[in-house]
Amino acid sequence: MKVDRRSFLGLGLGAVAGIAVSPVGLKLTDDSSIWTQNWPWTPVPVDGEVTYESSVCSLCPGSCGISVRKIDDRPVKIEGLADYPVNDGGVCLHGIAGLQYLYDPARIKSPLKKNGDKFEEISWDDAIAIVADKLADIRKKGSPEKLACIADKEQGSVSGLFKRLLKTFGSPNFYTMPSLESYLEVTAAAMHGEGKTIAFDLENSDFILSFGAGIIEGWGSPVNCFKANASRKERHAKLYQIEPRLSNTAANADKWIPIKPGTQADLALGLCAVILKNNLFDSNATANFKGGFHKLAAILQKNYALSKTAEITGVKAVDIEKLAILFAKAKMPVAVFGHGRGDGAQSLKELAAVHTLNCLVGNINKKGGTFVLPKNEYLEFPDESMDSIADAGFAKSKTGRYVNQLIEKVNASSQPAIEALFVYNTNPCYSLHDPKSVKQAFGKIPFVVSFSSFLDETAKEADIILPSHTFLERLEDVPSCAGLAKSVVGLTKPVIEPVFNTKNPGDAVILIAKALEGSIAQSFEWEIYDECLENITSGIWDSLSEDGHVVISDGPGESTAVNVSFLADNPVTIQAQGDYELTLIPIDNMRLINAGTTASPFAIKTVSDRVLKGSDIVIEMNPLTAKGLKDKGFAILTTPMGNARVMINLNEGMMPGVIGMVEGLGHTLNTKNMSNKYVSNKGVNINDLIGPVIESGSGLDAAFGIKAKISKA
Repeated sequence: MKVDRRSFLGLGLGAVAGIAVSPVGLKLTDDSSIWTQNWPWTPVPVDGEVTYESSVCSLCPGSCGISVRKIDDRPVKIEGLADYPVNDGGVCLHGIAGLQYLYDPARIKSPLKKNGDKFEEISWDDAIAIVADKLADIRKKGSPEKLACIADKEQGSVSGLFKRLLKTFGSPNFYTMPSLESYLEVTAAAMHGEGKTIAFDLENSDFILSFGAGIIEGWGSPVNCFKANASRKERHAKLYQIEPRLSNTAANADKWIPIKPGTQADLALGLCAVILKNNLFDSNATANFKGGFHKLAAILQKNYALSKTAEITGVKAVDIEKLAILFAKAKMPVAVFGHGRGDGAQSLKELAAVHTLNCLVGNINKKGGTFVLPKNEYLEFPDESMDSIADAGFAKSKTGRYVNQLIEKVNASSQPAIEALFVYNTNPCYSLHDPKSVKQAFGKIPFVVSFSSFLDETAKEADIILPSHTFLERLEDVPSCAGLAKSVVGLTKPVIEPVFNTKNPGDAVILIAKALEGSIAQSFEWEIYDECLENITSGIWDSLSEDGHVVISDGPGESTAVNVSFLADNPVTIQAQGDYELTLIPIDNMRLINAGTTASPFAIKTVSDRVLKGSDIVIEMNPLTAKGLKDKGFAILTTPMGNARVMINLNEGMMPGVIGMVEGLGHTLNTKNMSNKYVSNKGVNINDLIGPVIESGSGLDAAFGIKAKISKA
């Protein structure tokens, strides 16, 4: 049976929306294997015994528990795992489609070495030897700090092994990609001290004030957010959504507050000013403020008076005042930051401004509010063995605080600022703003090693690829991230033997360390990753291995001081790059993935024609902005970074003067692989049209969008 895109949408789009979080819905499709099996590269299961194995999905920061249905030991279906503390039986469409990644013919099937413009297969022994030899040469030259690593996240044992390898080698240059978790940690560090993160108790809050967070569009832990949102009416809780577009979250909210792009920080500070002016703040809470609270209060009263805030944001003064009073008088209010999924560009000014609202009303570390928690510290690595080269190199300053600064410094240097780079579980040559500059930087790094499972845009820039198992083929700890009120560590378990000649990335790191010998090898005493994981999680291993998860903490933390020095210095609001009249902003779509793994063919098939029509990307704009352009017509969208041919969707839910383009499309993959034809050359990568804008003081890329113009094609 062949299912084209239009037929597929007609048959299943509504069903997917319903089953995305419902274990009951999934049961209704229990034997309808079309959802995961009706793809030409997926082997048809033979008749056999039906069994189930529990594991954890690591395709996104949601970290949902899953139950994998198997026939004759072959996985055939993924469901949500009942009673798992993160998702309690729910699962999103990406989790449902997880088997497609396992059998995808586009997977890298063995280690690869670049030979000219092509890759050739080599053995694991040869690949590890090449990597070790290159790294040994860097150490011999006395520049170990010129090894760097870019990973998807900081927490977890695999990231811990990469950091350990860099430290014992002599490099401080471990980087993570922008993510909601990284922004939570940046905000916590700025306002509460290092080593902390922030969580939001959405399940118990009675008033959620969201500054663009896509509560039902993939923000945080998606299924957990779906469930919290679904219970709002039962709990008599309110959701107010502040963003320039009538997103699904805004449409589902009790009130949508349209706002000029990039001015969310100004609105948050304006709300703070009203709360202070009307003495609606919690005096016990503000007693813990330090770093210039009175200075901040004076700045807010001067620069964020109602009339000024209204002019800046486009929100009426009377509505700002009402909103501030509603928020301050709610029993359990919580203000949430992070546009869309929360992993795009953000400014510290906005993050801190929104969090200051929580601090002012005193709902920190209280039920239904915001929790300030210590980062997960369940891993117990033994002390490293450091030689003099490692000590000297590790003591040097990082090449840049954030990955965008690393890219900038590499491009600006006439000599290689980085000699070797590891890239694990992320795709910066697609996901960062201005991918052309990112690829340019990769071209200036003499030796790049990718640990990707797929030949994505970043892996194509590598010299060596050490392919990783998928999450269904390996053992690994999966700490919950992305603002969950519960700190949970889950355990992915291999539910099938590796399909191809790949390895657990932890094993690859251990092999590299042992090949380097000396003090580096001495710091990697384990023979295999599985042994390492059991050793460094010994405090929780029995429960983790038996139950599949451990709840590290479940509830508020202790009281904490609030440092407002960053805001008291009155940071400027980030402006969109360019001089055009319109503003292009990214849109997050639950059916697409804009960071890390590419969306599966299954997920691409579920995307609406109002987002992707054939291979054409569809942009959203208000009819008042169109000026003669027709709905479903074609146009040329131009920004200071480039231009693209687009289809138009006239939508009154988009503010006038603003253009929205979805993230997660525009991949350029090898279409010789059968599965890639479903996901490659579909639409435009919006990051090609947006350049980074670095926030002074924080160093974050805070480009919320870019100025644009549009004309007939």
